[in-house]
Amino acid sequence: MALEQAVIDCEPGSSISRATGEAEEVLFVIAGSGALRLGRERHALEPETGINLGPGEEYALENEGSDPLRMVSVRIRDPEPAGADGRTVVRRLADQEAQAATTEREFRIVADPSTGLRSATQFVGYIPAVRAADHFHTYDEVIYVLEGTGTFSAGGAVRPIGPGSQIELPARTVHCLENTGQDVMRLVAVFRPAGSPANAYYPDGTPAFPGTPPLPATNDNPQHP
Repeated sequence: MALEQAVIDCEPGSSISRATGEAEEVLFVIAGSGALRLGRERHALEPETGINLGPGEEYALENEGSDPLRMVSVRIRDPEPAGADGRTVVRRLADQEAQAATTEREFRIVADPSTGLRSATQFVGYIPAVRAADHFHTYDEVIYVLEGTGTFSAGGAVRPIGPGSQIELPARTVHCLENTGQDVMRLVAVFRPAGSPANAYYPDGTPAFPGTPPLPATNDNPQHP
C-alpha cells in the first residue's frame, strides 16, 4: 500500500523539522496548537486543522502552546504529476461542508485534488450508532479514530476500536466499521485514488450509495482478505 500513516507528537516549546522527500504528505491536528513553518510562510495550527504538503518540501512544526501538539500524518508515495491548479496548504475542518454517505453517515473533505492534493482524498467521517451493511471500496485507505468506540470487522475477524486506533484497509476488502457507543464516532482517513468517500459497494458488487459508479465488468467479484 502506498499510504504510510504515523502519529507525530511535538512537546510544548519544541519544534520538529521534517521533509516530504518524493512523497505527498497530509497531516491533521488532533490536539494542541502551534505553527507550520514552510519556507517563509507561517501557518497557525489548531485542533482539527488539515495540512497539505507536496513532494520536495522541507517544513517545521512548532508547539507554541502549553499542551502537547499531536498530529496524524499520512505520506502518499509515488504521487501523481502536479496539476496546473494551485494548492491550499492549511484548511480548517469547521469551514468544510458536511456531505452524506451510506447509512446516515456524513463526511467533510479536508483535502483532495480540488485543493491541490494530487493523489488522494483526506476526510473526516461521522459514524452514528447505526450499523452499515458489509461493503467494500475500490481505493486503499488508512484510518485513525478520533472519537467514539466500536468494532472493525473484516475477513471473519472482529476487533474493538476507540480513540487512537489505526486501521489499514486495502482496496476491495469487505468490511464494516460499527459504532457501538451512544455518541457519534469520528475518524480521519486518507484514501487513494482520490474520489468520494461515499462510493461503496456491497459484497456482490452492487453500488451501496446513490451516485456510486458501477464496477467495470471485470471487477464484479471483490477479493476478500
